[in-house]
Amino acid sequence: MSRFDDQPISRNSATLLAIDEGLRTFMLRVYNYMALGLGLTGVVAYLLSTNQQLMSMIFGSPLGYVFMFAPFALVLFISFRLDKIQASTAQMLFWAYAGLMGISLSVIFMIYTGQSVARMFFVTASLFGSMSLYGYTTKKDLTSMGSFMMMGVWGIILASLVNMFFKSSAMQMLLSVLTVIVFTGLTAYDTQKIKEVYYESDSADVASKKAVMGALTLYIDFINIFLSLLRLFGERR
Repeated sequence: MSRFDDQPISRNSATLLAIDEGLRTFMLRVYNYMALGLGLTGVVAYLLSTNQQLMSMIFGSPLGYVFMFAPFALVLFISFRLDKIQASTAQMLFWAYAGLMGISLSVIFMIYTGQSVARMFFVTASLFGSMSLYGYTTKKDLTSMGSFMMMGVWGIILASLVNMFFKSSAMQMLLSVLTVIVFTGLTAYDTQKIKEVYYESDSADVASKKAVMGALTLYIDFINIFLSLLRLFGERR
């Protein structure tokens, strides 16, 4: 074999190495956005919980409902307008979402002990990290599992709306268990989908926006697991 026969193989290897390095950089950006978003949420939630006057002003009035539903509305806006907004705008909206979630979640510091909140956060981080690593490394197609888990999400939403009227503690506990299971599975599925999205990105701006959207998706998975574990195992004040 001549030295020229090795050139196509070398070029292919170099291309695969470049793609792999690009994917690692992309995923690192996704995880960094997500971690910073969680950090912003935690800081806002803690600081607000220490201001009793501000807490009373927000949650003792209809303003509390605004902050409860604003994050959901912002997620829908980002999802539907992602193709039309700039990457910098997408990042700004993500930070706004994380801040609004901090306001909404500030009440958990009034309900649960700080030690309990910290413990459940680290448990969630361990569970989330394990499943995200699985989604990143597995060669198995998780599409069918993801579709099943998404059906579970809609079932949980409908059951939660029904339980708002019945106020069953047993039903709430069951929903919390199901939420942990569903969003743990979605963590692996979403991680795999984010990898696939990277290969579909055709420009730096598109890749940046998709990194923000990936971070938002994983952020939502993390928060749902965390809140459900807190309801199940958190120590109330």
